[in-house]
Amino acid sequence: MHDPSRLSPAAKDALTEPAPVRWLLTGLALVFLALFLVVPLVSVFVQALDKGWDTYWTAITDPEALAAMRLTLLTAAISVPLNLVFGISASWAIAKFTFRGKNLLITLIDLPFSVSPVISGLIYVLLFGLQGWLGPWLAAHGLKIVFAVPGIVLATIFVTFPFVARELIPLMQAQGTEEEEAALVLGASGWQVFYRVTLPNVIWGVLYGVILCNARAMGEFGAVSVVSGHIRGLTNTMPLHVEILYNEYNFAAAFAVASLLAMLALFTLAAKTVLERKVRRDTKATADSFVRE
Repeated sequence: MHDPSRLSPAAKDALTEPAPVRWLLTGLALVFLALFLVVPLVSVFVQALDKGWDTYWTAITDPEALAAMRLTLLTAAISVPLNLVFGISASWAIAKFTFRGKNLLITLIDLPFSVSPVISGLIYVLLFGLQGWLGPWLAAHGLKIVFAVPGIVLATIFVTFPFVARELIPLMQAQGTEEEEAALVLGASGWQVFYRVTLPNVIWGVLYGVILCNARAMGEFGAVSVVSGHIRGLTNTMPLHVEILYNEYNFAAAFAVASLLAMLALFTLAAKTVLERKVRRDTKATADSFVRE
């Protein structure tokens, strides 16, 4: 591959858009970001602090708001580790092994991307609701899934489980199996191969997937709204609590809680950017090392 720095000025100009085109495209991108990202984000914080810090603090320390925060954190704390285990296992199996049903597994992983979250929540209601297939049996044994925390966790797991796997599958496939095969030839066990060879090579991809999975788990609305029942202080997550406050015209409190979700989004974006730079740096270092060898 040719080094771009060695190209002649004429060749560089041929590969570069004219200055007016670059300015126009850059300007359009900045206008789009300002209208659809920056302005709404700033508006959330402005509306949240519109009535002062006292009102803001009262809104985010309200018992129902605190209960929504605790439930949101609990849901993420359960769903993200489970999705992490599934994502690593599924991506390792798909990228490193050949087995019957592999294409079916890939299709099932992509299923939540093609099914509306509201439909997935409705499926859980039809399965575990009082009038659902398993509802009478669950009621007879004193078990409650729908309109309770277990249903919220299940719905969140469903909508978030592709994130880790989808980050790792192409990464593991690109790395191939040569290093694992070499480790096996040298006498390493299957666990040692995974822990000492496979996992270190994809650790940044794992963290990247976990960040995206956590952000979706905390911000999920559709599926959780269907299975939660909107019980104040019990089954309302932060997005549901924001909806209730807004519908009650309590705009200051609604935007105050929404600002916490916005800060989570900003933190996720910052962490995602840092990880992307780290991955690019490591990829470039690996490529340079390969070229020198």
